[in-house]
Amino acid sequence: MRLLVGSVSGKQSVFAVEGDTAVNLTEALPGVGRDLAALIGDPALLGQAREAAKGDRTVAVADITPALPLAAPPTIICLGLNYTDHIKEGGYDIPDYPALFMRGQQSIMAAGQPMVRPRCSERLDYEAELMLVIGKGGRHIPEADALDHVFGYTVFNDGSVRDYQRKTHQWTPGKNFDDTGAIGPFVVTPDEVPPGASGLKIESRVGDEILQSSNTGNMIWSVAQTIATISEYTTLQPGDHIAMGTPPGVGHAKKPNPRWLRPGEVVEVEIEGIGLCASPIIDEAEAERTAAE
Repeated sequence: MRLLVGSVSGKQSVFAVEGDTAVNLTEALPGVGRDLAALIGDPALLGQAREAAKGDRTVAVADITPALPLAAPPTIICLGLNYTDHIKEGGYDIPDYPALFMRGQQSIMAAGQPMVRPRCSERLDYEAELMLVIGKGGRHIPEADALDHVFGYTVFNDGSVRDYQRKTHQWTPGKNFDDTGAIGPFVVTPDEVPPGASGLKIESRVGDEILQSSNTGNMIWSVAQTIATISEYTTLQPGDHIAMGTPPGVGHAKKPNPRWLRPGEVVEVEIEGIGLCASPIIDEAEAERTAAE
């Protein structure tokens, strides 16, 4: 099932999408709510939603303004250095344990919303990533069982402010500027993609310029391995988001000159079978003016 959280005429709902049309699940089923939280937490309700999704599709997807799939994810955990060629282009050694960092809720926004280049830096970079949403939580999850804990998969652009990322070994500043992590618009359930969403084309671009192009089969740590590894140290909760790292081709590694995102551009991240996440780039001053209007 392909799910989309978004608004029509200012009213946010959960939609089941098929092609260019959708069923409003929020209206069809009591208890679905305004984002995916209820469906994630209630497998029985998700089953009812699958049946409701077979009904008449009365909403055009083009009329839906995407919102975040989950308004407040409990935890957002991200992998760095999960594609060998990306590790090499960044000048790092290939690790024997995944590089993990966290994002705060202020740093994320829905697909289609502007990605903000901060006033303190022009080094805003893009990172195309597969992101998973945890369905069933747990601790010490065996790798063999880990895919049973996935609710769905979505697209993530891990917008990174590189000079601030390099200010510290922990990467936190450069990965947590407000409105730099775009998520969505679709969340697809695991039955829609190969196991672990492996073998899917992943690409980022601006217009006709292809920035990154790879395949999720090239990840060093698979979805199942990543869930097992993270659950060794923390209890995963329903709704947690895990971003799976980016392939080679990021802007800071372009030769002879880095390729930073510029206001006025629209950066797109697309993953085969999951969807396309587009973000217009704006300056922080423009974002402030828009917010004040």
